[in-house]
Amino acid sequence: MQIAITQHETISVLAITGSVDSLNADELTQRFAESISQGNVRLVADFSLVNYTSSAGLRSLLGTVKGCRVAGGDLRMAAVQPQVMRVLDIAGFSSILRIFPDVHHAVESFTEAA
Repeated sequence: MQIAITQHETISVLAITGSVDSLNADELTQRFAESISQGNVRLVADFSLVNYTSSAGLRSLLGTVKGCRVAGGDLRMAAVQPQVMRVLDIAGFSSILRIFPDVHHAVESFTEAA
């Protein structure tokens, strides 16, 4: 798994590549936590290149969305692949997280809410 972070004004986009599983979910959680601790509470997780997530990945997403919302922000998902979307649906996460077709729409959703 690789993670690249870019800023779009006050929104941090974390582009994740590869699988999110028990071997690397802690790294993802840590990167999300670093962003939040730096005051970046409006996050977009770009899942366009994520081909698998396990329950460990789901825990990372859930902890992050809670942390962001407590701090007045949110975690939005972008470009989720069908096989990962199926996992999110089965776990009930598609009703918890706001999911967008691409990063552009996810980033724009923060300005529409302001």
